[in-house]
Amino acid sequence: MKDILLNENFESLSVDILKSYVNSLSFYNLEKEEVYFINKKLELDNRKSIQYLATRFMRCYENYNKELKRIENLYMFDKGFKNFKLIAGIDEVGRGPLAGPIVSAAVILDLNVNNKDMILGLNDSKKLTETKREYLSNIIKSKALAYSISFCSNSDIDERGIGFCNNEVFKKAVYSLDIKPNLVLSDGYTIKNFESPNIAVIRGDSKSASIAAASIIAKVYRDTLMKEQAKIYPHYDFDHNVGYGTRKHIEAIEKYGATSIHRVSFLNNIIGEKHL
Repeated sequence: MKDILLNENFESLSVDILKSYVNSLSFYNLEKEEVYFINKKLELDNRKSIQYLATRFMRCYENYNKELKRIENLYMFDKGFKNFKLIAGIDEVGRGPLAGPIVSAAVILDLNVNNKDMILGLNDSKKLTETKREYLSNIIKSKALAYSISFCSNSDIDERGIGFCNNEVFKKAVYSLDIKPNLVLSDGYTIKNFESPNIAVIRGDSKSASIAAASIIAKVYRDTLMKEQAKIYPHYDFDHNVGYGTRKHIEAIEKYGATSIHRVSFLNNIIGEKHL
């Protein structure tokens, strides 16, 4: 790792080579002493561009540590429920769209990992870019002790109501887990008619590692499904609005009518019965 920095002709190395080297580094694989060694080596270079590189390198390291601390707090929140060994976080996505299902995910994480093995980047899925969500979804699935995804279709929503379906997908996701949790942390409100211990966490996807993980994999699953529907119904812009009532989406309904995945019960007050 240090070979390039131990080069006797260090200052003869081009700026591009050193930039490429620094950009290839991962703080996850570096000890604190190594970070400071690299920074010192860069700072002692007489070239201003390399000194600036040193400043940027340390700024990135500070941001990495801030993120590490934020994630540690998410894990500590879940670990705070000391009487429960296996904790499942659960969240839903798709409560408000005009089309498509409501989806829920439940995730049981290993909360007894060291800092370096925590899943960095966990957050409310709405605060993450699509690329970041997809990346984290794969990491979560590979590291979780167990996870499951459930949904209720637009037909279910029309027949039973969104409130019932929201509660139902929470229950289905928990019951589908390969491991039975001792406690379920649900985002926003408690689960009705549910036998297992359950605690509601307001804004849970910003406080709990397990709920944040559930939020991400539920969002990725539903977004992917809606992109597939966009191939079947190309006029409705589902690959961008994922079923939400954007202007372009509503204009498409008014022009082409509702599709088989639209929630009729959501459309009556927006576009009227003639388009259903």
